[in-house]
Amino acid sequence: MEIVNRKARHNYDILETYNAGIVLFGSEVKSIKEGKANIGDAYCYVSNGEMWLKNSHVSKYDSDKFTNHEEKRERKLLLHKKEILKINQKTMTPGYTIIPLKLYVYKGLIKVQIGICKGKHDYDKRNDIKDRDNKRELDRIMKSY
Repeated sequence: MEIVNRKARHNYDILETYNAGIVLFGSEVKSIKEGKANIGDAYCYVSNGEMWLKNSHVSKYDSDKFTNHEEKRERKLLLHKKEILKINQKTMTPGYTIIPLKLYVYKGLIKVQIGICKGKHDYDKRNDIKDRDNKRELDRIMKSY
């Protein structure tokens, strides 16, 4: 089960990736395992030496009536202090940001893959689309021979 941020690969150049744990409630874990989460508009930031995930949406778990969670709350990411300092130092440069790329289950635990990213210009996006179309056309021609 994976929840992928497709917009991130289109809008950003991904320079480095890290895998982080995430602090969740039980109803959030059950909801994510059902695939009812969205990280399309989410981003990460560092505050007081801790990494936080903001604007991620995890739907309420249907079977849990009383102890449900808030859908768009900030969630703490679990990384080593050295990693957080390294990421924070790299994102101090203007134009760089931390974006969640993927939300997945690893050995029963929910993990987040985050990336240090730099925003793309419109002409970069057009070039990527053109290259992808050319590669697809080449593959189609090679397959026919």
